[in-house]
Amino acid sequence: MSAELLSILALIVMFVVATLFPVNLGALALVGAFLVGTLAAGMETDVILDAFPGSLFVILVGVTLLFAIATNNGTVDWLVRASVHLVRGRLAAIPLVVFAISALLTAVGAPAPAVAAILAPIAFGFAADYRIHPMLIGLMVAHGTQAGAFSPISVLGGIVNGVTRESNLPGNNLVLFLSSFAFNAAAAVAVYFVFGGRDLVRRGAIDTTAPSASSTSSTSSTSSTSSTSSTSSASGTTGSGGTGGAEGTPASGSSTSGTSGGGVGTAATGTGEGGVGTAVARDTATGGSLRLTPHQALTLTGILGLCVAVLAFKLDVGLTAVTVAVILSLTSPKSNKGAVEKVAWPTVLLICGVVTYVGVLQEIGTVDYVGSAVAAIGIPLLVALLICYVGGIVSAFASTVGILGALVPLAVPLLSQGTLGPIAMIAALSVSSAIVDVSPFSTTGALLVANVRGMERDVFYRRLLAYGGVIVAVGPLAAWAVLVAPGWLG
Repeated sequence: MSAELLSILALIVMFVVATLFPVNLGALALVGAFLVGTLAAGMETDVILDAFPGSLFVILVGVTLLFAIATNNGTVDWLVRASVHLVRGRLAAIPLVVFAISALLTAVGAPAPAVAAILAPIAFGFAADYRIHPMLIGLMVAHGTQAGAFSPISVLGGIVNGVTRESNLPGNNLVLFLSSFAFNAAAAVAVYFVFGGRDLVRRGAIDTTAPSASSTSSTSSTSSTSSTSSTSSASGTTGSGGTGGAEGTPASGSSTSGTSGGGVGTAATGTGEGGVGTAVARDTATGGSLRLTPHQALTLTGILGLCVAVLAFKLDVGLTAVTVAVILSLTSPKSNKGAVEKVAWPTVLLICGVVTYVGVLQEIGTVDYVGSAVAAIGIPLLVALLICYVGGIVSAFASTVGILGALVPLAVPLLSQGTLGPIAMIAALSVSSAIVDVSPFSTTGALLVANVRGMERDVFYRRLLAYGGVIVAVGPLAAWAVLVAPGWLG
């Protein structure tokens, strides 16, 4: 068997193993790079290590560290309170606020699973207290995180843009970001009307100056629930009956991002049955205090400065994010203690491991091998559709960042033929791989199942599974039909 074919089979085995067993795909990829590179291709160890993405490592650490600080000092909670205050308690606007906050947080660099871990308990608290359909509020979190996931300073955006540059393909940051935002916004609109949005419009506004009856009745149980949650955190379980690829520690007042599939851990903030998540939701519903602390104001300024530095002055995302995070840490060492431990280390390992393996594939010549096979099919549009479906199906069960890091380089030979527009194809592949993260087998979907309130967890799981199946079937086809098939985008 040739080294090229062996490297592809090894990649498939990695995805299968990471889906079935609680093993980080990145660790598997590093082992694969070592074994395939040395045994099958006779590569030197130094050559294999040269494929490690140092700049991407800095980006991942920088943006997740900055987000951990923003979570620690309450800046994220302040954003939620301020957003609900702006809509003046209008029930119909609350799901839209959840969508907007989710998109904003991922757009400024927060990993999607971390955003879902923080916002899911808050969102389901609203759903339970004000009789909002759990599917509506949960899917607003999921689609919101993916709507902002491909901004130039986000984790996924950085991966795709970096791989595109390394492959010498034309890229367009704005098209990539707007494509993901548009498709997820369209899905959110459909969800809004299917799961009770019109009823919320008819019900009008709520009184945000006092907690709801259900919140008041549950106040007495908050202390005991929080105690139970702390016990659960110590034992490493996910809420009560968490489902899917999320194994972590809930209700600790913080979150640690994992990655989709394969049991890479994710810590959820709060439990599905009250606890810290409910307390935060109730605090938010009552309006809370909108007064910024000096450190929160500095954190918001730092995030805004990061956006300006990257977008306007073209500074490096990772180094700028680390600089902002260090400045924030120095200004308030006590409040930011422990932020480094909350960096999404499983995500960092996964992405860097997969990208290293892809570098070995390129060195071996696997990319050219795939290009020859693609050319033999002779129908570029059909191949493009198949690639989009591969990205969607695998990502629904495994890692979005992993599949993007692997498929974009493998699609290079197809794009090099000049028949398809590289910008359109990369955008379609990105949308296809990310929009399916509503699946309960992905980390985002699993967090929704683990934190759901107002509906039996098994019922919610089955409905989310059905919805995820629809998205897997329709999402890649829609992305291909809108972005690739017309040939309007180069």
